[in-house]
Amino acid sequence: MRAVVLHSFGPPENLRYEEVPDLKPGPGEVRIAVRAAGVHLIETAMRAGLAIGPPLPELPAIFGGEVAGVVDAIGPDVDLSWLDAAVVTPRSTSGGYAEWAIAELAALHRIPDALDHSTAVAMIVTGTTTVEVLDIAALTSDDLVLVNSAAGGVGRLIVQHARNIGARVIGAAGGAAKVAAVDALGADLAVDYNESDWTDQIRQAFCDRAVTVVLDGVMGEKGRAAVSLLAEGGRYVTYGNASRETFEPDPEKLREQGITVIDALSIMLSQPREVRGEESRALAAAADGTMVPTVQTFPLDQAAKAHAALENRATTGKVVLIP
Repeated sequence: MRAVVLHSFGPPENLRYEEVPDLKPGPGEVRIAVRAAGVHLIETAMRAGLAIGPPLPELPAIFGGEVAGVVDAIGPDVDLSWLDAAVVTPRSTSGGYAEWAIAELAALHRIPDALDHSTAVAMIVTGTTTVEVLDIAALTSDDLVLVNSAAGGVGRLIVQHARNIGARVIGAAGGAAKVAAVDALGADLAVDYNESDWTDQIRQAFCDRAVTVVLDGVMGEKGRAAVSLLAEGGRYVTYGNASRETFEPDPEKLREQGITVIDALSIMLSQPREVRGEESRALAAAADGTMVPTVQTFPLDQAAKAHAALENRATTGKVVLIP
């Protein structure tokens, strides 16, 4: 089979599309003919050799846990009903950047009839993360919400949820195309946070009220600017650090203003989670149209281009590889 393999840590060009041995499922496993494989920002850091998240893999390595496709082979103890099933998993054990992938039966979900493979793979991790972040953020219809990285995979889903519950929502993204995409989602205001006066634009547009909740997947200087917009008693909820810049809000100012800082990812990792149930909720939300992910696809053999585009923040929505 063909797969994308990393032989040495470094730039995107180190990802090679090459022939590797075929896979066979073992007990409790299935083999999936991959139709869509998700790409995650953390994988670009791991490819570069940055130890900022999960342990770096042994090389050579095939990245990717998020896989959707069709079961074309089953382990010796797996029920025959799984053959030819359309499935999605967040945890391929063999790596998803490939024509085939192995997954444990316990990690599989059957794809709802209303979803295609790309949408399912976009929701199984990114959608699940969004559902959990939103549970932690506890938005209400009374909130004025600012979403940083609103054109990203999680950000777009947050904007949709905020609109669905009747909150007012501001989406901040980088560049005219992304701002237009956020505006099309129905945000009350879409701004380009690469412009020096983006926070002034928000203040002018909502002169009668301040932001009550910031949901930030960028952090760094853009996070610092977002915090400056918060009302007294506001909440600053982080769910990622796309900028890879450190940002520590001033504790004294936070106390003075009664602002609560919530690291959603740390909470998710430190507390017991019913992840499978959250995955099902995310898939159901896409199936009923409550949350509709945007997918940007790249051919599997262009995984290096996908990584480069994601690192340069030149993508919109969830990045997916198509074999």
